[in-house]
Amino acid sequence: MVTNPKELLKGYVEVSSLPTIFNRINEAVNNPRKSTSDISKIIMEDAGLSARLLRIVNSAFYHFPRKIDSISQAVTIVGTQQIRALALATSVMKLFKGIPKDLVDMESFWKHSVGCGLAAKILATYRREPNVELYFTAGMVHDIGRLVMFGKITEEAREALFLSRSSGEMLYLCERKVMGFDHAAVGGALLQAWKLPSSLEEIVAFHNEPSLATRYPAETAIIHVADIIAHAMQLGGSGERFVPSLDPVAWDRVGLPTSVLAPTLEQLDRQFHEAIHTILVDAWP
Repeated sequence: MVTNPKELLKGYVEVSSLPTIFNRINEAVNNPRKSTSDISKIIMEDAGLSARLLRIVNSAFYHFPRKIDSISQAVTIVGTQQIRALALATSVMKLFKGIPKDLVDMESFWKHSVGCGLAAKILATYRREPNVELYFTAGMVHDIGRLVMFGKITEEAREALFLSRSSGEMLYLCERKVMGFDHAAVGGALLQAWKLPSSLEEIVAFHNEPSLATRYPAETAIIHVADIIAHAMQLGGSGERFVPSLDPVAWDRVGLPTSVLAPTLEQLDRQFHEAIHTILVDAWP
């Protein structure tokens, strides 16, 4: 029996590595000798990724006054860090195949992920964060560990689902009862294995209990609140049937007045369906 998240990830070929194209983008962004032109050329080698990124930057996500018709323009205007985040968010959807439909509907799963990412991006915008795409990406991958569990330890995951639905207890708590760890811990371990930024790793690992985050407490709290919003608005679903409770310290860490909640919900409601069409079309297997 698997006893910890790192053991669970061993030999899991489907998620052992990110797509080569993203790894090359990531390395180029981290290399001070690489220019925006170098990064653009790497992206353009993947026609599918290029098309998705151009769809996103020309959507209501950005409201640019004129159409961006080339990847080089997109990288220059949007920024290399933001483009990397968007590339990651759209790349992970290609990795998971063969998840039993009785466990999760993949379209619904990614809709919830987009909803959480959008809500997080809106909240980050109110906070005037310099890279709001980090929050969108964190929202997109916050439940990714659950897909690993559904694919690798299917029967245990099914048992946790049944326990949650019969007891009325939150699914992540039932995962701990059945497996000894939850999907958040698996997601954090996966992002660590992928050598992604430590901020993403901590956000994902503690999004259900943001008061435990020590290095990125505000960022983790934002995803926690965004996840609650996405659940409350019934934007897709990742297997959890109940709206998570708000961690008592989370809203204080977000550092925003409660007056932003109403416009946040309005923006999310307005942007969600276009975002689904823009991001998810042809995106999952």
